Amino acid sequence: MKSNKTVVKDFILLAFADLHQIKSLLIFVFLLTYITCIIGNFAIIILVRLEPSLHTVMYFFIRTFSILEIMFVTVSVPKLLANLIAADNVISFNACFTQMYVFISLGVTECYLLIVMAFDRYLAINNPLRYPAIMTPIFSMNLALLPWIIGFVMTLIPVIITARLEFCGSNMIDHFFCDLAPVQSLACSDPLISIIATSTATVFNAVVSCSTITGCYVHIIMTVSNIKSKEGRQKAFSTCSSHLIVTGLFYGSALIVYAKPMGSFYNKYLSFTYTVFTPMSNPFIYAFRNRDVRKALKNSRNYLRKPRSL
Repeated sequence: MKSNKTVVKDFILLAFADLHQIKSLLIFVFLLTYITCIIGNFAIIILVRLEPSLHTVMYFFIRTFSILEIMFVTVSVPKLLANLIAADNVISFNACFTQMYVFISLGVTECYLLIVMAFDRYLAINNPLRYPAIMTPIFSMNLALLPWIIGFVMTLIPVIITARLEFCGSNMIDHFFCDLAPVQSLACSDPLISIIATSTATVFNAVVSCSTITGCYVHIIMTVSNIKSKEGRQKAFSTCSSHLIVTGLFYGSALIVYAKPMGSFYNKYLSFTYTVFTPMSNPFIYAFRNRDVRKALKNSRNYLRKPRSL
């Protein structure tokens, strides 16, 4: 009779140990991207909160998305920096699976929040007259909350199954955070069920999110193409282009990593793309490609430069 005899109490995150020759450069790059990501997303949150012209449902979702991105990078990057700066590469068994659960839950939440944002644009462009009656404050708050519930509930199964595997051999995780694939590869027991659960969840989330977002934008493009005014078409597309770029960046790298759960040597480098680079890029994409945000930034600068009378 077999029992779950887990003897591994701690894991060691190898991170980018193979690039120790450029350790100082890595610290600079990761620290700079993390600070830029935090400042950029906080700027979007503050701007949307203070600028009256941005008090709309679309920017409410963008603000929620920025909050999610801050949490997303904070789950993994500080530990990576501690690893590189202070050689703090040890993480306990419980902390490892807690980090795994929160990180993947936030990733799944982002998938479904992108669906909500696409659905919002679909309603605004395809049903502009009914949009205010449908997208009420209560309904929009419920829509923003739903991805969080789905993300943190759906992730429980693959993480719990993986945590119940036997770990009695190597404790070296070839990654900069505790992710499913590199942890599954360390199991002494057969990880087949864990891999199947991970693949099933990945395929389900990918199919649902990609098909829904694609369907929304197919209808949007068909509607916008019928707009006679060139200015009207440009305005409609400008509100969607930023979301499409953000969606493409996130799914492009995430699907490559999670489509093959056991992973490969390059997965940790690809993971950096959607873990840090994409969240860092999002505020700039929304700022530079959205005329409303550019106008709000200009107004805020003019307000700060305006002399105050005593």
